[in-house]
This record gives sequence, structure tokens and C-alpha cells, in this order.
Amino acid sequence: MKRVALLFPGQGSQTPGMAKALYDEFPEVKELFQQADSLLGKQLSSLMFEGPEAELTETENAQPALLLSGIAVYELLKKEGVQPSMAAGHSLGEYSALVAAGAMTFDEALPLVAARGRLMEEAFPKGKGSMAAVLGMSQEAIEQTLEQVNDDEVVDIANLNCPGQIVISGSKEGIDEAVDLLKENGAKRVLPLNVSGPFHSGLMKPANEQFAKELDTIAFQDADIPVYANVTASPVTDQNSIKDLLLRQLYSPVRFEESIRHMMDAEVDAFVEVGTGKVLSGLVRKINRRAKTFAVQDPESLNEFLTWYKEDS
Repeated sequence: MKRVALLFPGQGSQTPGMAKALYDEFPEVKELFQQADSLLGKQLSSLMFEGPEAELTETENAQPALLLSGIAVYELLKKEGVQPSMAAGHSLGEYSALVAAGAMTFDEALPLVAARGRLMEEAFPKGKGSMAAVLGMSQEAIEQTLEQVNDDEVVDIANLNCPGQIVISGSKEGIDEAVDLLKENGAKRVLPLNVSGPFHSGLMKPANEQFAKELDTIAFQDADIPVYANVTASPVTDQNSIKDLLLRQLYSPVRFEESIRHMMDAEVDAFVEVGTGKVLSGLVRKINRRAKTFAVQDPESLNEFLTWYKEDS
């Protein structure tokens, strides 16, 4: 059987119209969306299909929307007999990966990520935090540059995405200062990101105590397949470790490139981005241009992947 790694996207991949084609074609997807609306007590499905985009982009909406679209695709894959060998997610996507791995249920995860989104928004004053993507500069050079930022400001490495693409996160003033310093020190480009907070930085630590209480409400199970954790870039299946890593993930960098390299070492035949968008597929190909990738987000891409998966298997 082919060895497949599922990848679940994080915040930023949401877009109006997401999963609408799957909703229209598959009754089980429609049922899952109705279940989600009921669990959250609001019409998340309408927001996903019609927008407005600004409201969908709000963290407390984007996070459950991406979880829902990812699990909708995963359920269709499972129905077709797809058996993944491992999974990972980018930031928020790690929750989808854990649902797919059986470490928690969809009913538990959806309200949890909605709460996570709300707490992340509340952890630092809105508009006072920022993030930026640094292109064409090594991690070491970025770290050395960030040491030059004013001590009153917090700026941390947030995402280690792929060679030449690292995201920094922190206070708005700190990021503005870091952007100028990074350009002076040789960064090819530094692009501000359209986000509402300083995610995966030390400024998220105020959310910790309340989020720990939210995690305590979840009946975690050992995962059925290894999930490569953002915090360690290593496979985890133990329920207690999973809980601890999710708490640390709030303020720790997402070690995506390292996770993918470790998954490649585990002899994966294909990486399958599950849910919405093609961001992670693109990152995988930048890490290893020979890697086979699929992005399953509508009936056409679902059929394309299933055709490959079922060939000679």
C-alpha cells in the first residue's frame, strides 16, 4: 500500500467559497457542516461559502472553518479506503491532523479551536501585533538580526516554513524595526503579513492559562498514526505529550520544514494537502522539488488523488 502523509493547512488558507463544491456534491459533507453550525451555535457554513472575507479572516472564524474543511475532505478519503501513514498540520492545522489521527473527536476539536482563536485574539491588543515573512535569509542570520531590536519590543521567529522562507512575529513596533534591520543585513525581501496578532511569539503566553483549561476538557486518546508536532518536528502518538505540545505550540515556532524532512525520512510516497488551498504543497516542493504532492479541496482534485492512490495498490 502507498505511504501517504496528510498535511492540514493553517490560518491564511481560508477563502470565501471554501469546500462549497464538496458540500454540494456529497451528503456526508453537508451533514458535517450542519453538525458544525449546531456545535458552534452560528452559521459558520454560510460564512465559509459567502463571506464577507473580512469576517471569515477573523481568527475565531478562520480556525474552525479550516478545521471543518480539512475534516470534510479527510472523511471522504477515509470512506474511499485511504489509510494515511502519518499526518501533520501547520499551526491550526495540527488540530485537524490530530482529529484525523483519532487523538480527539471532531465534536471536541471544533469548539476548542474556536476558543483558541478567541484567546489568541485576546492575548495581545488588536492591531498592536504583527508578523512578516523574511525571504532569502538563513535562520542564524535572522536570529542575529533580531538581537539588535530594541529590548522593549518582542520579536520572535514564528514559522520555519522552507529554505529561504521564515516568518517573524511580535509587537508592531518591533516588527517595523526588525524589517528595516533585516533589509540592511541582506534579506532579499521582507513582506508584512495580513494577520491580526503576533502568533507563535512570546506575546501569546497570556493565553496559556485559559487555554490550558480548555485543553483539560478534551478526552485525548493516543493517536492511531504518528502526528509530527509543530513544536518538536518529531512524531507523537502519546495523549499526554499531545496535550503538552498543543499548549506550547501557541507561543513556539512552527518547525514545518524540519517536520517535512523527517516525514521524507520515513519514506512517504506522497504528501496530500487536505482542505483548502495549496500553500503547504508549494512549501513541500520548495523543501524537495522531487516530492510528489496533491492538494485535495474539491471533487476534481479528490478524484485525481484517488486515481493515483488506487493504481496498483
